[in-house]
Order: sequence, then structure tokens, then C-alpha cells
Amino acid sequence: MRTYLPFRSAPLLVLLASGAVAKGRDPVVRNMYLSDNPEDEAREVYVTAQVVTVLRFQQPCDAARTKMLGWEGRFEPVECAGKKVLVEPLQNLEPKDRFLLLVTLSDGKELPFTVTAIGNKDWERPDQQVNVFLDPETRDALQAQLKETRVRERMLEEANRRHWEQDTEDHALARLLAAGAIHQTSFVERRKRIVKSEDGAEMVVRIFAGKKKAAVLFTVTNRHPSKPWSLLEARLRTTRPGEDQRPPFLFGEDRPFALRTDRDEIAPGQSGTVAVVVDRSAFKTEHGLVDLLALELYRHDGLMDTHVLLDRRLVRE
Repeated sequence: MRTYLPFRSAPLLVLLASGAVAKGRDPVVRNMYLSDNPEDEAREVYVTAQVVTVLRFQQPCDAARTKMLGWEGRFEPVECAGKKVLVEPLQNLEPKDRFLLLVTLSDGKELPFTVTAIGNKDWERPDQQVNVFLDPETRDALQAQLKETRVRERMLEEANRRHWEQDTEDHALARLLAAGAIHQTSFVERRKRIVKSEDGAEMVVRIFAGKKKAAVLFTVTNRHPSKPWSLLEARLRTTRPGEDQRPPFLFGEDRPFALRTDRDEIAPGQSGTVAVVVDRSAFKTEHGLVDLLALELYRHDGLMDTHVLLDRRLVRE
């Protein structure tokens, strides 16, 4: 990632971009429940380059009769390790690529899988572990289904909680900015930069000062020929005096902010907006006032697209 405008020092902000910083994530573990219907199609397993995907079964596999068709030059040899089958691509696959993986268990049962790449949706991620259940009534399968149900319930509760927490003045302002209604706010534009990334995204970044608040508006144009762009997460953190002002800011304290987007994802050739509003209280911590806050944007694949350093002088009294 690089900026395409000459960089000049500015007292109110510093704008940098980086495409090499990935946000930490929890491992992707998925449960798969198979049936005995011979007409069922081979279930898909999603992989990515140089990352081992583990298929975990309820009984050992037969290494001699477990194989993948056409794997040469594209994958490491498929390995059986007890109840696990290990698959590792040597290079990235395209969503159109399909490889047949035939797993034979110790009792002779053959299970076909289709090994492929993730698609273009922001929620699609490669599998790190797939737990395969042949009998949904076994104790392990029932426990897995119960855990999934609890996770879904927790996610719904968190979504409801976020909905009520986000019904604030700052979120209303962010909604106006994302909709292009800047004239309906009291924000004054202070800086503007253009950032381009190697994956095809182009951002116009505008920084605003306001009464007791600051704001950043990202207008993202997706130049990629086929893949949509979407926001995974935004993070606002404190910086420490003398700290290297380059991302990632791993040791800062998370600070509150309001965020709104005008769409869930940006299709190739289209543009969308991400608006962030920061209240002056975000600059106040248990250890006193801080002068700079770092705002980081992570796109759908977990890489940081850009970051902005916000100076406390943006927040007018």
C-alpha cells in the first residue's frame, strides 16, 4: 500500500497506508454433518495457500485409500494422521478450481469432498479445521450442535445490544456523513488525501474538525476487476509519546467511536463510504489526556487498508 500524493507534515494529522498488517483472528473451525444418501453431492472444503486445513473424523482414516485427484504441483501430498486428514495447497486457488478428495475410513466407508478456494463474499474464510460427523445422533455430534446453537444465540444477543448502544448522537452524525449530507453537520474539512492499494482499492480520505468532535470520511472506489471490497473492522487506539507512528498500534488502549457505512460491500467499479465520528472524550483516559489517536481500517481479508492519526486539536471546544 502506498500514498500517491506527496507527503507533507501536517500539525493536525498524519495519513499512512499499509497492506502488510493483518488483524489477529480466531481459528476457523466448522462442523459438517453428512448423511448416508448416495445422491448427496461432495461437500466443499475451503482452503488457502500454505495453510494446513485439517479434516477431523470420528474414526481413523485409511491412508492407503485416501487420495486427491490432480493434486500434483498444487498441493502437498495429502496425509492421514489417525482420525485427521491434512490438506495444504502450495498456491492460491481460484473459486472455479475444484479438486476431488476421497477419504476412506477404517471401516471402508468412502467420503468425497470438493477442495476449493473461498469465494468473493466478505464473510467467506478458509477452513482451518472441519469436524466431520457421519451420525448426527452421536454424543459428539449433539454436543457440537448444542455449541453452535449457543454461539448463534450469543451472536444475536450481541447484535441486539450493539443496536441499542449505537443509537447515539455520534452514530447519527456518522450516518449523515456516510450518506453525503455533510452540510447538515457542523464539521469543517481540514485535510484530504488519496490512498491507493495494490489490491485495487482507491480511497479519498477526508478529515474533519468539529465542536467537541472529529470525523473521518473514507470514500472507497473498488478498482479490482472481480472481487468486492468490504470493511472487516475499524479500531481506534491511543498512542504513546515517542512511539513509532507506524502501524500496527498493538499497545494502545481501545477508545470508543461511532461508525457507519453506506453499504455492506462495494462491487468492482463502484464506490462506497465509511464514516467515523470521534467524541472528545475518546482522548481522555485513566492516565490523562492523549494528543494522538490511531484509527485503523481492516478490510475483509484481515489486512489493514489504511490508518489515520487524529490530533486532539481537531476537537474544538
